Amino acid sequence: MGSIDDESPAAWNAARDQALERERVLKGKYFGHIKDTEETHDNVEHPAHYNSGKYETIDVIIDTLGEYEAISYCHGNVIKYMSRLWEKGKPIEDASKAKWYLNKMIELMERTKGVNW
Repeated sequence: MGSIDDESPAAWNAARDQALERERVLKGKYFGHIKDTEETHDNVEHPAHYNSGKYETIDVIIDTLGEYEAISYCHGNVIKYMSRLWEKGKPIEDASKAKWYLNKMIELMERTKGVNW
């Protein structure tokens, strides 16, 4: 396997174009064909306010904290959404958000089992 420095400008351009196309497809998948209304907007799986930049916020958090530390972040969010479940008028949505963070927490625990604990 050669070095990335050995690649031609055409190969660099092709890699860039592939990455841009993947990003365009993903953005279209999550945002391009969904009307931003309360009925169709997904506030649990991919909330727009967590996807306004190039990367989804949870991915940046995991990258910044590391998988093991991100478990605590997810745990805190499970507690947050469950503790105010009946206070905001959207208990099913908040329970779904808690479930999403619990599933992410379990995923991270499975990936770090035997490594950090």
